Amino acid sequence: MISLDCSHPDLEEFINVKSDLNKITKANISIRITDNFMESVKNDKDWKLTYTRQETGEVIEKIVKAKELFNALAKMNWDYAEPGLLNWDRITSWNLLSEDKIFEYAGINPCAEEPLPAGGSCLLGSINLSEFIINPFTKEAKFDIINFTEAVKQSVIALNEVLHEGLLLHPLKEQQESVNAWRQIGLGIFGWHDALIKLGIRYGSNDSLKLVDSIGLEMINTAILVSAELTDIYGQYPMYNQNAIFKSKFFLNNTTEETRKIVKEKGLANSQLLTIAPTGSIGTMLGVSTGIEPMYEIAYTRKTESLHGKDEYYKVYTPIVEHYMKLNNIDGEQQLPKYFNNAITLDYKERIDMQSTWQKYIDASISSTINLPNNFPLDEVKELYMLAWEKGLKGVTIYRSGCKREGILTANIDNKNLYEELPRGFIENVPEDLNYRKYKLKTGCGSLYFFVGIDENDNKIYDCFTNTDGVGGCPINTQANSRLLSACLRGGVPVEYVIQQLNKSGTCPSFQYKRGKGEKLSKGKSCPSAIANILNDILKEFEKNEKEEVTIKNICPECGTELRFEGGCSSCSNCGWSRCS
Repeated sequence: MISLDCSHPDLEEFINVKSDLNKITKANISIRITDNFMESVKNDKDWKLTYTRQETGEVIEKIVKAKELFNALAKMNWDYAEPGLLNWDRITSWNLLSEDKIFEYAGINPCAEEPLPAGGSCLLGSINLSEFIINPFTKEAKFDIINFTEAVKQSVIALNEVLHEGLLLHPLKEQQESVNAWRQIGLGIFGWHDALIKLGIRYGSNDSLKLVDSIGLEMINTAILVSAELTDIYGQYPMYNQNAIFKSKFFLNNTTEETRKIVKEKGLANSQLLTIAPTGSIGTMLGVSTGIEPMYEIAYTRKTESLHGKDEYYKVYTPIVEHYMKLNNIDGEQQLPKYFNNAITLDYKERIDMQSTWQKYIDASISSTINLPNNFPLDEVKELYMLAWEKGLKGVTIYRSGCKREGILTANIDNKNLYEELPRGFIENVPEDLNYRKYKLKTGCGSLYFFVGIDENDNKIYDCFTNTDGVGGCPINTQANSRLLSACLRGGVPVEYVIQQLNKSGTCPSFQYKRGKGEKLSKGKSCPSAIANILNDILKEFEKNEKEEVTIKNICPECGTELRFEGGCSSCSNCGWSRCS
């Protein structure tokens, strides 16, 4: 996760950076907002962007409208589901270490549920809440708080064993020192929506929030108590500061008098205890809802290829729904009780209330994606983010069905020109009637002519070759590389992968020299990267054409099931396929 403070002068550029498919392709991004910034947004005040260069003392400042930055952030999220929003003041003030002047968060993990110091470790484990329902699907259903408490105890013990087993296995000395100094663990939960369904409670209702209060308080108080008792085995975490802990509002709000007495006597083995991760893999593996997220859909459409070579689509219900339907002899979702809601039908305000209530008891953070329908208004995205801040969420982002991000993550998967399955070693022939486009590139060695053979009907690149107005080794190399590039394209290698590899080439001295003399060259740092830019422009054109012709659907390429988006990734609840960032 790459995050930038809301006062940085590059903030405007950073907000929009992922609209360029060539930039930050292997990471999620977020903006660290502050209470002062959000107050400036509410009151439509100016906002100072400032940065001081430590090496020179130079101060870079810029005055902008806070609301304009906030609107740009909302628009980018509406379009691309990034950057996420990190309430940095809430992150730093609502935890066990909030009053410890020595401790400082350096950043967060990729899905934003785990704020960490420099060199910190993301050690996570989760408890399946759906397994703690006594008499599920009946009027006598209730949550088994006694066995849940025992599970919390055993989980905290287990995570500490893993932490200490791995202390010397971290590759960097900085990591070993940081992990040992603070000894952070992250116990979380999943299967929350399944648990509510078994209890007959609608996700987002007042009853569901009251249940969070009872479970959450028991979970954090128990975790703190067990961490205190574990000091008999592991001792206090080396940076333990009792005065700071007992000034923490989080600690005082979430512990009983008995627990505080034991902590005062023994200290704590861990400085961080609870985290709610996305749990996409384990949730999918066990067939239950993930994290605190509502189930994405009641039912999914899946695909199978028949013996006749034709795709067949059929409906499959989410496991908890299918179980209920079989139990009650129901054959359609129309007959389900009203408490069977999902991510798209759920009011976003209820979704924020749910996360806000859980956050009261989580000292780290919660990975959160609020799924929205395609027709969700942009203005309401602004209201959503303002409400999330007011309700004390530490982090949040949205995913609007059918947004541009969906096209980036999944549209090209179904596009046969990019991911066509060919036998290994098979090279397609170039069609005889192929049309070629000619591009003139200005390089460090002169003009480079790049010819691209494209099937305009199928939006497919078949062939390419180059010609130059220069002589010598570099033009020969360029011609050889273009032949290899053609072989890749006709051998089924994804164009995006080809572009990535071309962009990894080094910087050409001739490009640097000519640019240093003020000459205007084609975009890029070398001939390969200039060619990569041309190919990328062609892909953007293909994407535009596809969007004009058909509505892009977020479909799994493996099994045809509709994908869900959470924690920065598109994932399939059926087969487990995922694609991130």
